[in-house]
Amino acid sequence: MTGSKMAGDAEIDFLGLTHELETQELEAPGGVGSPQLYGQLLTLYLLKNDLCNAKFLWKRIPQSVKSGNGELSLIWVVGQHMWQRDYPGVYEALRKDWSESIRPIMSALSESVRKQALNLVRLAYSSINVDEFAVFMGLPVAEAKQAALSEGWTLDSQARFLTPKKPEPVLSATLPNEQHLSVLTDYVSFLEN
Repeated sequence: MTGSKMAGDAEIDFLGLTHELETQELEAPGGVGSPQLYGQLLTLYLLKNDLCNAKFLWKRIPQSVKSGNGELSLIWVVGQHMWQRDYPGVYEALRKDWSESIRPIMSALSESVRKQALNLVRLAYSSINVDEFAVFMGLPVAEAKQAALSEGWTLDSQARFLTPKKPEPVLSATLPNEQHLSVLTDYVSFLEN
């Protein structure tokens, strides 16, 4: 994901910002960046679902910077819940009042986590209870139902179950047997020469 639409239709280049912040961290005086730099970089790693880099960044942030900025710890709580695949915990941790520099990234992260959860349910479930789905999506029941229906899912209102619309299978380009045999013969002939 190279960018995302944010409030006011401003385009933010998250990939470019990540590279810029990594460079700033490397070039920081004394090897220690600002709390804002660490907060944004940690949040961007979470947005990219790059949990390994997020964890390594958390470990290399000096303790004095961590203890002097409470928002860093709150960001890392989001990361911990993501690491454990605790979706309700992720949504709860995301419901904070983030600083101006973190808010747009957290908004994109929240949207990304919901899309991942929706896709996971689509692939893993043949049907799911509406209440369970709402918890998994971190949304009120009515909004969760609406989100599922807008994706083409079906709702059994009496049983209160949603049936996900399965993704279309991706057809891979396969060679016909004769053509495959011909390519293999050409390859073996080439190796023998």
